[in-house]
Parts: sequence; structure tokens; C-alpha cells
Amino acid sequence: MTPSTPPRTCLVTRREELEQILQLQAANLRDHVSPEQAAREGFVTVAHTLDVLERMHALAPSVIAKDGERLAGYALVMPVEMRTFIPILEPMFRLLETLSWRGRPLREYRYYIMGQVCVAEAYRGQGVFDALYREHRASYGARFDCTVTEVATRNTRSMRAHARVGFEVIETYRDATDEWAVIALGLHDGVR
Repeated sequence: MTPSTPPRTCLVTRREELEQILQLQAANLRDHVSPEQAAREGFVTVAHTLDVLERMHALAPSVIAKDGERLAGYALVMPVEMRTFIPILEPMFRLLETLSWRGRPLREYRYYIMGQVCVAEAYRGQGVFDALYREHRASYGARFDCTVTEVATRNTRSMRAHARVGFEVIETYRDATDEWAVIALGLHDGVR
């Protein structure tokens, strides 16, 4: 299915949109896609719950792309205050406390975690990923200096896409499951 007009980006406003995020997430979890599809199309790693998404949304609504009522993609905003609600990410949060970006400790910046980004299969290669990040800058550039996330380095599609929109690698490390790149994106021109 090819949309006739590009999906529009906006912030989540309804619970139904959070439910759509969970459906798209489930279809693209690393354990639900074949290794060939993961290598070709990418994958997401963490499965969220509706409760966690609602808590994240209450602090900072996530960015979505919609084609009418259909969800074309999402990019989750995870304020650092969410740290205690997603225990699997605690090692990442501890690591972030030790890192620097652009010559300053990361903790000196106003930042949030890019909780996850995913584009529905029918909308891939149509600019949705880039549009999601443009909306992040437009919606959160005044409130935050940057967004930070980590991507499995074997998820080459995601690594290339993040580099294309301006993310910079600030650290790589290996855990029991993968090698990860910690990456950061400035959200406004005044970020040094």
C-alpha cells in the first residue's frame, strides 16, 4: 500500500494511538521477525506495555506519523524520569550518566531518551523516519537540548537512518546479547 499523500506527523493525543503503537511494535520485535527480515528491514528490541506508554505520554507525548487514522510510524519520547518504570533499560541509564557529548558530560544537557522508533512496513522508504525526527525537533527543541538512544550495531538499517538524520555515535559497548551504539541528536541550533 502506497499512501497518496505523505503521512502527517503529530504528538500522541489519544489512548487509541498508544494502542496502535503497541500493535506496530509487536509486529516488529526482534523475536517476531526472521533474521533475514531483521537484517533487511530492522527491528525493535523492547516490548512496552500500555501502562508504560501512558506514563511516558503523561510526561512528554510521543511523536507519531499517521495516514488518516492508520499509524505509519512512531518515535517514543522517554523522559529520564521514566527510568524506574523500565528496569531492562537501567544499564543504559547508568551508562549515560558516565558519557560525554560534544565535550560536555551528557548529564549537563537537557535530554530525553528516544524510547524506540518504528515505521510500518508499507511506509518504509517514503521519508516517514526523517519526518518523525523533524517533528521531534519542532515539538521538543525548546524543552530539550538533545535526544539519546542506543541501537544494536547489527541493525544496520536503523544505524544508517539515524546517521542520515544527524545522530552522532558517542559510545559503543557490548552486552550479553549485542553490540550497541549510544547515539545523540541535537534538537536545536543552540546545542554546543
